[in-house]
Amino acid sequence: MSPLDTVMTEWFGDTLAMVLVFNLVLVAPASFAAGHAVALTWRSWGQAVFYTALLSAALRFLDYALAQGELWSIGGFLLGWVVQLAVAAFAFRLTRARQMVRQYPWLYRRKGLLGWEERP
Repeated sequence: MSPLDTVMTEWFGDTLAMVLVFNLVLVAPASFAAGHAVALTWRSWGQAVFYTALLSAALRFLDYALAQGELWSIGGFLLGWVVQLAVAAFAFRLTRARQMVRQYPWLYRRKGLLGWEERP
């Protein structure tokens, strides 16, 4: 095991490859869908935070069940939560920008990928 994998195992409960696979391949699409759904239903950002916490807990279980990772790794949970929050925040903002421009075209116009601005 490499020194990086040793540090990753101590801090995050599994190797770097497994952390990346589980975070980006298995759970990130679910986080994107959660952020999109929260924005689509005009709910607050706090619900996306709660849903990503649940997804991070599921991530820890998947890591434990499929890759013999550490189940109760606080560092692994927090790292997963940060990654999932970033993915959900991107989806939330992307969807909200699209909603604002589509629903209120006389008030707002698109400004970049994730933003909107008031029409003059």
